Amino acid sequence: MINIFKIIQTLQRSNSFQRILIFFCFFLAGYFVIRIYIYSPEENKVSYTNNNFFVLGLNIPLTLDFCGEVIPTNNFEIRKNLEREFFTHSYWKNNSTVLFSKAQKWFPYIEPILKREGVPDDFKYVAVIESHLSNIVSPAGAAGFWQLVPSSARNYGLEVNEFVDERYHVEKATVAACKLIKAAHSNFNNWTLSAAAYNLGIGGIQSALKRQNSSNYYDLLLNNETGSFVYRILAYKTLFASPQHFGIKKKKWRYYPVIPYKIFKVDSSVTNLKTLAKQMGCNKATIRFFNPWILQDQLPNAERKIYEIRIPKNLTADYSSYIRDLAGVDGDFTHSLEEPLVSVSDKIDSLYVNKKIITHLVKENETLDELAKFYEVKTEELRKWNGIQENQEVVAGQTLSIIFINK
Repeated sequence: MINIFKIIQTLQRSNSFQRILIFFCFFLAGYFVIRIYIYSPEENKVSYTNNNFFVLGLNIPLTLDFCGEVIPTNNFEIRKNLEREFFTHSYWKNNSTVLFSKAQKWFPYIEPILKREGVPDDFKYVAVIESHLSNIVSPAGAAGFWQLVPSSARNYGLEVNEFVDERYHVEKATVAACKLIKAAHSNFNNWTLSAAAYNLGIGGIQSALKRQNSSNYYDLLLNNETGSFVYRILAYKTLFASPQHFGIKKKKWRYYPVIPYKIFKVDSSVTNLKTLAKQMGCNKATIRFFNPWILQDQLPNAERKIYEIRIPKNLTADYSSYIRDLAGVDGDFTHSLEEPLVSVSDKIDSLYVNKKIITHLVKENETLDELAKFYEVKTEELRKWNGIQENQEVVAGQTLSIIFINK
């Protein structure tokens, strides 16, 4: 027990400073006793959970433009839409290394054509969005790097039938895409609306503008795909130009050289590609790989149209990465073209004749099991075709390849 009388006597003998110090110590001790034992702290009822995903201005570039047309980023809705495309769909950012590699291979083919046709360079990102620079087929029947549907392809000069599909000819498809884009621009005199029209169609955008009494893409209420199309282009453009915005190390651009080809002009029917290959000094698989627009082992040509069939000048080089993109599906092509391909020609032919590859853009809340059930394939096959590990699930914005065997 504290002897209160001794404390009082001590205070009486002490000087003023000592008295103040002792009183201060007693005050602190009393405060903590009252705080801890008498008035316990109340339960914290404040939630610090942030349910608002959109944090506007989160590393969005201060200035953005599409084909020289400035994006009004001071608008709340526009910044929200930009942020969704920049930071919600992470699959393509996580695969930036693959995209950069593809771009370095194929931009040297695409960029000169855009320039020659008078189409702004920013439209090259449309091909990146549409196909990830690969000859894929969509469930809706769009095909090739530029994902043209048969009717549009024919309208802009491509041949599409059971024997020939020039949507798979990278350069010709790029020219056709340029014609479509220029046709849209002649209607709207605006590159942003022209990009939206590439996705929805010129008539679709015209109808939306008239119905909503607007002349601006950013004011239109469109379906989710078209409504986010330009924002996604801007996200890809930023990814390639300034990857540090996504926490990705700056890439060193080194365009691959364009493959030197031998061109053979054919103005008559081809009854057997294997015979033609012997005349060209290669094998059938080489013709099929570098001319994926040829769909069959024969090429009827009653109208005596001039077809240009090409093969690489150097047949022993490793073109495996190009072949994957031209074929529209990953495969094991790790050797040079000549003899190894002859030994597996049946397997390679099946890539074109017996298999059909389509793609699916994963939407919110879709799972692998649901997609496997919808496409009537096994979940394990979906994982194998797309390199998805056992403990991984698909994410919104991811593109899946689905392979069907034609019995």
